[in-house]
Amino acid sequence: MAGAARRRDGHIAQERMLEEAMALIAEHGLAALTMSALAERLDTSGGHILYYFGSKDRLLLEALRWSESDLAGERRLLLGRRTTAERKLDQFLELYLPRGPRDPRWMLWIELWARTAANDDLRQAQEEMDRGWQRDLETLLARGVERARFAPMDIPVHASQLLALLDGLSTRVVLGQPDGDRGRALAAARSAAALLIPRPAG
Repeated sequence: MAGAARRRDGHIAQERMLEEAMALIAEHGLAALTMSALAERLDTSGGHILYYFGSKDRLLLEALRWSESDLAGERRLLLGRRTTAERKLDQFLELYLPRGPRDPRWMLWIELWARTAANDDLRQAQEEMDRGWQRDLETLLARGVERARFAPMDIPVHASQLLALLDGLSTRVVLGQPDGDRGRALAAARSAAALLIPRPAG
């Protein structure tokens, strides 16, 4: 592929491989992501890609980690913004939900969820990424309680419940179900958050 980033030794940079893997998923779906298809896209060999990742499972996981690292940065920025807790929660919902049926990050999540039962490394890696979302949502809610924007609550439980609901809504969007477009999912997420996250009385 013209313009593929290469190091001085001629090897394609690993980050470029992950970037192109995500682009391939977004354009043609997860089934299109094969070692040979990615190698052709990068004008290299399947063996070169295997050298870095070892297996397709590892490639999928590293692509997801790469995507999630960007979102972790966005969450840090969100938590540091000078705005209300309610606004931050709404932005958190928008950040969590997929952009649409072809969202490559969410296609990877669903694919890897199905593989975790037989792969401890995948399961542990996914749990680690999930903990990042849980931790940041708990921080957001705790700060809202401190500023009396939210009522006192069992923060870990309420955060976990909201994330579980967001996972369900996200899956419907990615699967392209009739009532699963992003707009409806975001509206449902906002309604659920209003019910799950208590506001101060009065």
